[in-house]
Amino acid sequence: MEFKEVVKNRYSCKKFSGRQVEGEKLKAILEAGRLAPTAKNLQEQHIYVVQANEMLAKVDAVTPCRYGAPTVLVVAYDKNNVFTYPGGKRDSGVEDATIVATHMILAAADEGVDSCWINFFDPEKMAAVLELPENEEVLMVMDLGYAAEGTGPLPNHINRKAIEQTVSFM
Repeated sequence: MEFKEVVKNRYSCKKFSGRQVEGEKLKAILEAGRLAPTAKNLQEQHIYVVQANEMLAKVDAVTPCRYGAPTVLVVAYDKNNVFTYPGGKRDSGVEDATIVATHMILAAADEGVDSCWINFFDPEKMAAVLELPENEEVLMVMDLGYAAEGTGPLPNHINRKAIEQTVSFM
């Protein structure tokens, strides 16, 4: 698919069918995340692929926003392997994991797989129920699958502010 079409048409799916994401498509999505740039190439991300019913139930216990997705990617990063920016007030963990997640969301759309970025949960609770290492912080959960019949973008999906309202040249 043409990149402009991927960006234009991708939306947050809120109702998934039970159809599982094919292995080759999942691999392509994960590879897009692996190739994403990170500060100083630290690659501090860790992606957890959740597909087992027992583990999906644990995700459901922490967020009501799985929307029936048969696959969930939990995007975390190693808090001990980040680049600290000048001034010492910020580090690269959140932004690098965000870049990784965005690459995977766009790759999913390119593969014809629907997704939804989920951040409606307590990251510490998610890490605890999934028994993630203490050095890892969960950034987001990504629902993956195929939209249920009749599901599509919200009516306001195509509404965007004029570029003049969101961009300033200096």
